[in-house]
Amino acid sequence: MEKKVDMSVNIAGLRMKNPVVAASGTFGFGREYSAFFDISKLGGIAVKGLTLKPRKGNPPPRIAETPVGILNSVGLQNPGVHAFIRDEIPFLRRYDTAIIANACGNTVEEYEEMAEILSDADVDAIELNLSCPNVKEGCMAFGSTASGMTQVVSRVRKHCRKPLIVKLTPNVTDICEIACAAEAAGADAVSLINTVLGMAIDVKTRRPVLGNVMGGLSGPAVKPIALRMVYQVSKSVKIPVIGMGGISNGTDVVEFLLAGASAVMIGTAGLVNPYAWVEAIDGLELYMEENGFRSVSELTGALIV
Repeated sequence: MEKKVDMSVNIAGLRMKNPVVAASGTFGFGREYSAFFDISKLGGIAVKGLTLKPRKGNPPPRIAETPVGILNSVGLQNPGVHAFIRDEIPFLRRYDTAIIANACGNTVEEYEEMAEILSDADVDAIELNLSCPNVKEGCMAFGSTASGMTQVVSRVRKHCRKPLIVKLTPNVTDICEIACAAEAAGADAVSLINTVLGMAIDVKTRRPVLGNVMGGLSGPAVKPIALRMVYQVSKSVKIPVIGMGGISNGTDVVEFLLAGASAVMIGTAGLVNPYAWVEAIDGLELYMEENGFRSVSELTGALIV
């Protein structure tokens, strides 16, 4: 039976069966969630942030629950890019879903090397992480200024032979300026927002709750900020925008698409509901059927202002 709606999207050469992607970080490499549902249902998986060498991450405690969200300070714990290629890609290729490698670095040269390595690997796109607030060097330091963004993206572009998505931090004065710099430097798409820098304090001990003092806030609490920034950026750039930040269900997905996103990523919601991604896909499809939208692209930017 032919489907009533076309859920597929093409993000600068990255083809996906639907616009819902598991966001980098909370989904790991998909192994744990594959016990709950068939991850082939996902449009794509943005894997846990990768570095050249294995990384132990930040000291514990790493997670603090907050009203309508969580603070995390994991610090990019990962097995390293070579272990990912060897051990995780073969697992992920069992499933019919796009693989997006999230690349991190401490120096411009490390980002260049990561792009070179991942361009030769069996991944479908590279998400350049220039926005993680939980590491002391690299990442957000590059992504917080237009000049830093230009420097890294322009140099990575020369080594990247896959669709290049640049992940943006919300912890800036003007995110549109940063997005435009990424576009001008060669980004094929931008994804936003990463977590909002925050902290929590234990009044009994008079100490920070997180071992790293500060961490990234995610979950429904940041959704209005994310929605606003996606709307602004989509008006400022011509490249596709992938929206994220507090998305929990199909209605949230529709909101981000209306605001200008061409696809979305869901992360923290899966810690509360491991079926959040599947339910969001079903919710989006139902909305499209009930409201006469034949394709996802018809929804993108269809906000009536």
